[in-house]
Amino acid sequence: MNVINFVNAFFSDSAHWHGYDGIPQRLLEHVQYSLLALGLAAAIGLPAGLLTGHTGRGGNAVAFVATAARALPSFGLLVLIAVAVGIGLLPVMIPLVVLAVPPILVTTYEAVRSVDPSPVDAARGMGMHESSILFRVELPVALPLILSGLRSAAIQVVSTATIAAYVSLGGIGRYIIDGLYQRDYEKVVGGATLVALLALVTLALFWAAGRLAVSPGVRRR
Repeated sequence: MNVINFVNAFFSDSAHWHGYDGIPQRLLEHVQYSLLALGLAAAIGLPAGLLTGHTGRGGNAVAFVATAARALPSFGLLVLIAVAVGIGLLPVMIPLVVLAVPPILVTTYEAVRSVDPSPVDAARGMGMHESSILFRVELPVALPLILSGLRSAAIQVVSTATIAAYVSLGGIGRYIIDGLYQRDYEKVVGGATLVALLALVTLALFWAAGRLAVSPGVRRR
């Protein structure tokens, strides 16, 4: 039985569309985990990236934090935290946030640092406050690159949130973990397909957000 047949059998089975283990419920759980992790990572990475990018200080610290966080294996961190604090949402959120912070932090820092200094100097010459310079001059120009960092983080989180199933939580990862345990490869392939589709939907949403949020003049650069 090839992959296409597995996918067709999984999605055509009505049992997979109802109940606590149905596709709508598992998708909702997966999206909730992903949004929570991405929101926490953005709350950490965006302010830090904007501040260090605007002031030009802390670039080495940003690089160090990003490199250190990327070196941590998500699954290993999940197991370590689960052993330390027990089963629950916390052992899932920490690895996902650690995974998502580096692309947000680094791209935000680089986005602000790459803004043409001429309008920034002109704004200072006009007496604009530093916060106004950041949010009214630098941020609109830096927004496309900042969104690319958020998009990269979102894709990584959506793809990795399947680890929630390892600590008895829900999400699409339940199909993969349970399918492997039961040797039900139809379920495994179906779960993997759902993750891939959700990642593609995430890409489309960020493309649409970029079209709506970024000034046409900045997009043409």
